[in-house]
Amino acid sequence: MTIIKLFWATLALMLAVRLAAADATVPTADIKGAADNHLAKRYEGSFIVSYEKLAYTDFNVPLSPLKPSADADQRDAMNNRVFAPEKKVEVEGALTRIAYVLPGERSPLEVLRNYQDVIEAAGGEILFECKKEECGGAADRSSSGGGNQMSLMMYFFHEADLKDAAFSNGACALTSGINDQRFFSAKVPQDGGDAYVTVQTYSMIDDLYCKALSGRTVAVVHVLEPKARDKKMVVVEAAKMADSLTATGSISLYGILFDSDKADIKPESEPTLKEISTLLANEPKMAVIVVGHTDNQGAFDYNLDLSSRRAQAVRAALVSKYGIDGARLTAAGAGMMAPIASNEDETGRAKNRRVVLVKLN
Repeated sequence: MTIIKLFWATLALMLAVRLAAADATVPTADIKGAADNHLAKRYEGSFIVSYEKLAYTDFNVPLSPLKPSADADQRDAMNNRVFAPEKKVEVEGALTRIAYVLPGERSPLEVLRNYQDVIEAAGGEILFECKKEECGGAADRSSSGGGNQMSLMMYFFHEADLKDAAFSNGACALTSGINDQRFFSAKVPQDGGDAYVTVQTYSMIDDLYCKALSGRTVAVVHVLEPKARDKKMVVVEAAKMADSLTATGSISLYGILFDSDKADIKPESEPTLKEISTLLANEPKMAVIVVGHTDNQGAFDYNLDLSSRRAQAVRAALVSKYGIDGARLTAAGAGMMAPIASNEDETGRAKNRRVVLVKLN
């Protein structure tokens, strides 16, 4: 019995030491590899605790408070009631997300106003501003939690999207409870087009592993800069499609692109659609199923419907623009049900967003 008690006491001590070592601390330097964005530099004395930069992606800029979805059963990836703004700007380009921990005794409002000064000094325009519950959704939640209402931060990302280690300053700043939330979105003219900036500030609340930062103001800054997309998509030729359909019965295509959360086919999808039409012209007896696939971001039913509508759009384009007999094309949506990669990061999610041709006969 003494040995067993000693074992559990030792285990508890080791766990306590490990957790203590992982606790958040007041930052004294930026995390490695992080840097300010020139359009929204830091408040003096603050430090970067979380940082991510994407060379090209889409980004939705809220222009009005978040409102609950008309469908009360629509849920996000964490089973929260979906909230979204009635007005928004959908943009694409280079995205930078930075989370700063501010010096002590700096309020969320003071920090927000300083960022607004920077935007206006650069010739920018504040498009939307809100505070506390006025922003819509759960005003006391950051990126963490499920089974309730989405927060403003969850509109941009969830805890599962973060690369910061558990209990690190970055994770603490972006997953703890919050108070006195403030937010604005802005547009800043640039040579290559308009850049968009969002800033969310709040007071962090925690009494456990993140308590060293409790009461500190956090600023979460998103900057979307205009950038031409690298056109490196490899178009699968009709002959290769035929080989894959013969060998495996299906082929995944990534050259058919859609606007975010829509079933509108983008113009740059034309080369792939043309190759599909060539395939079907060369194989006049072949019939195929056009299957739309999504990642796991968003509610199950929503993604199932979106994937179906996208498949229908591909079928319609092949019939109307390329003269393919509609009887040879069956459209179906699989939503998030058949991933070919992990949905834990953007690289995997990109692989899961695809159109698949399945040989029907």
